[in-house]
Amino acid sequence: MEMPFSRFVGQVVLALALAAFVSSTAFAQGTRLYIYELPDGSRIVTDYQLNNKHYRLVRTGETAKKMGQLAAARTPEFFRTDPSAYDALILEKSREYKIDSALIKAIIHVESSFNPYAVSDRGARGLMQLLPETAKRHGIHDVYDPAQNIEAGIRHLKYLSEIFKNQNHLVLAAYNAGENAVLRYGGIPPYPETELYVRRVLQMKRIYSTTLARS
Repeated sequence: MEMPFSRFVGQVVLALALAAFVSSTAFAQGTRLYIYELPDGSRIVTDYQLNNKHYRLVRTGETAKKMGQLAAARTPEFFRTDPSAYDALILEKSREYKIDSALIKAIIHVESSFNPYAVSDRGARGLMQLLPETAKRHGIHDVYDPAQNIEAGIRHLKYLSEIFKNQNHLVLAAYNAGENAVLRYGGIPPYPETELYVRRVLQMKRIYSTTLARS
């Protein structure tokens, strides 16, 4: 992902904040809301229609009536910010592509804080903060769909790992600043944001190496 740290437009919205959300200007102008139930029984609400056969549409409409109760029926979190929310997907895809699951989860943590609707100021989107061209390159059709976003992000990591011989510090620098910058400098580019990004992801990777091993 050729970008500095993400600044997220998407925010974690809890059930108690629904009234403020639906009374916003965008909603007043007719934005449609969708509530989906995920395979584990938890629910999310979004103004973006998802195309995933594993997500059951609970309700859609332009009215906020009972939306909060429906969305919070199983969990108070709308946008799945629970760090363990995507462990099953991460583990499945990490085995398929032979990429360290702890590294994947650490990237998601730093990139989006587990918010699948996060959007950066440069247009990177979703859990792994994919730029449109990166998403297109790796065959993603719905950048906000967690399964598609994670798979495309892992494909990009696989591509970078092949270039940089599985050296995590270089792979992460390339994910953040772009592979050309890493090749040009022969290592981590001297960008403070990229240097901090690499340190943060590797720190989280050490933590998740332990917690994911127990899941």
